[in-house]
Amino acid sequence: MTHETVTVISQVAALILFIALFIGVIIYVFWPGNKKKFDEAAKLPLEDETNDRPEDDRS
Repeated sequence: MTHETVTVISQVAALILFIALFIGVIIYVFWPGNKKKFDEAAKLPLEDETNDRPEDDRS
């Protein structure tokens, strides 16, 4: 096996791995059971943090 052959095989294997990983992430994101989790995470920046701290820590 030459260096060129090993290089081509590793490039093809890496491409297949990354495509499979990308498809896996897309399936995870659009899976119906994850909607509630993503909706809750989307609301986190809008929550009021001042209610979580004690009175003496507020600036």
